[in-house]
Amino acid sequence: MEPSAIIAAVLSVVNTSRLIVHLFQRQMQRNRARRQRKLREDMNSERGTDLSQSMGPRPVEIMVAMGHVDPVERRFWARETSTDWWDRIVLQVWDESQWLRNFRMCKGTFLELCDLLSPALKRQDTRMRAALTIQKRVAIALWKLATPDSYRSVANQFGVGKSTVGVSVMQVAHAIVDLLLSKVVTLGDVQVIIDGFSAMGFPNCGGAIDGTHIPILGPDHQGSQYINRKGYFSMVLQALVDHKGRFTNINVGWPGKVHDARVFKNSGLFRRLQEGVYFPDCKITVGDVEMPIVILGDPAYPLMPWLMKPYTGALDTEKELFNYRLSKCRMVVECAFGRLKGRWRSLLTRSDLSQTNIP
Repeated sequence: MEPSAIIAAVLSVVNTSRLIVHLFQRQMQRNRARRQRKLREDMNSERGTDLSQSMGPRPVEIMVAMGHVDPVERRFWARETSTDWWDRIVLQVWDESQWLRNFRMCKGTFLELCDLLSPALKRQDTRMRAALTIQKRVAIALWKLATPDSYRSVANQFGVGKSTVGVSVMQVAHAIVDLLLSKVVTLGDVQVIIDGFSAMGFPNCGGAIDGTHIPILGPDHQGSQYINRKGYFSMVLQALVDHKGRFTNINVGWPGKVHDARVFKNSGLFRRLQEGVYFPDCKITVGDVEMPIVILGDPAYPLMPWLMKPYTGALDTEKELFNYRLSKCRMVVECAFGRLKGRWRSLLTRSDLSQTNIP
């Protein structure tokens, strides 16, 4: 082929390509202008301007009139729920026995709890919706913690969303830990505790310590670490109690497989007892030995100058008497845990936990 013919063919292809590109760009500009014009028409029609009236009814309106499309009202962004049960029945009609049976506390205690938690739970209303009241959020959390109801059931009961129930439970739990735990779980008057244990037969004692297992659902990650020696999933609760079985120090969260002694040695209570700063420096003389304030534990705990545990092996009369008095004083912590376990049995009625053999 002649060079001139080749050059002519190439120029023809280039010109054709330029023409195609130009036509394609013009078509895109027309489509863009058409879309913008349509958008302006829709916006004017929604605003009810004269332009929309001059253009006549919209296509959707024509189709509705012809019966091809059913008219549908705009839906709200949140479903309508009823709060009459809480507002009109619980707050205005329920008596003290119903409050105690369902919320595990009387109405006066509930209102006092709401006042104490208000600094952490108070929320502001927004332009979209009014915030849940403090009383309602505390009631949702208490109802969920006091009953085996599901989140969906509690949500329907209070007229809120299921996620709102979960958020309320966590908010109230965090508020209780932040504002009330240090006020409720506290050492108190040490001398009163010492006198109480002395009346039970053990001198200069500041508390009894033990651990128990809180049943939980098996976690997806490292679930085997939470299976305790009794065969169910749990977390360890370590508690120090006074002579009346009231908690004075707690440590919770270790997997159920962890031994009580390990939990104790890694707790803040052990560190403060070891440093001698938990109890005041109040020693008594027993025989020719100075005895500091001690706590009482079972054989699982290490023997320390400030922690007494029972004798093991062959026992004479004095050792048996010592073990008897120590065991008698340690009954307060067993009774405290017994009350907790009684509450757990009343709550663990759901199928996912009731199948487990929990003592």
